[in-house]
Amino acid sequence: MNSVGTLYLVATPIGNLEDISARALRILRQVRLIAAEDTRQTRKLLSHYDIHNPLISYHEHNKLTRLDEVLSALAQGDVALVSDAGTPALNDPGYELVQAALQAGHLVSPIPGPCAPIAALIASGLPTDAFLYLGYLPRKSAERQHLLKSVVDEPYTLIFLETPHRLLKALADLELILGNRQIAIARELTKVHQEIWRGHLSEARVYFSQHPPRGEFTLILEGKCQTNQASEPAKKWTEAQLSAAIRAALQTGEPPSILAKRLAHASGWDRREVYKRLVQR
Repeated sequence: MNSVGTLYLVATPIGNLEDISARALRILRQVRLIAAEDTRQTRKLLSHYDIHNPLISYHEHNKLTRLDEVLSALAQGDVALVSDAGTPALNDPGYELVQAALQAGHLVSPIPGPCAPIAALIASGLPTDAFLYLGYLPRKSAERQHLLKSVVDEPYTLIFLETPHRLLKALADLELILGNRQIAIARELTKVHQEIWRGHLSEARVYFSQHPPRGEFTLILEGKCQTNQASEPAKKWTEAQLSAAIRAALQTGEPPSILAKRLAHASGWDRREVYKRLVQR
């Protein structure tokens, strides 16, 4: 009878190397194999803590071909799965491996630790009692808007991930579909240049059009609430704010008529005046 190894899902730091637990380090030292999403990144962590256990890559492009190798290792002892940073199997490879390990009769054990979506949520200032995590927003605007329409009436705090080069377009779609809600935007969490920006979506688009986005972003968005006025503009924008928003909006490639309607609602300016400024750019 084969021995029953344990697959440990080990959370690793998302930036600050001090954010790894003593238990996680002990597990990484004792397993017979470490399966890592990015072996180069994991080697930096292991070297820092003087850990030299066998290491193989396990990422999105080889996760299915590596299953048998990991299962063979589990038949002989324990294996740790780590992602590039944070909690494995959460928006990272791991789901298929967990399923295969369970079906083969192995134990699966989480070693909790850093998780960017949860870290951003608890520091956002928005409700944390009920939330909906939806991972990365779709790349294409039509698909993004379709997803957002499906959650427009949800009362839960919404959590998304986004890349820097798509952030402005994503913020535009969020405001267009969900209204001018409160949002917290976190980047580079636990790192030297950590930033958590808080405000309304209309203000976020102005801010990030003036401060080019860098790093990976976690978006924490207010859910729909019948008693709030999140969809109403806080006050009429200044001319400088409107100009900055127009520059950002033009990058989305949307027709001026749609942009004018959205910006007019968010800014408090007359739609015809906004449209005039858009077509003059």
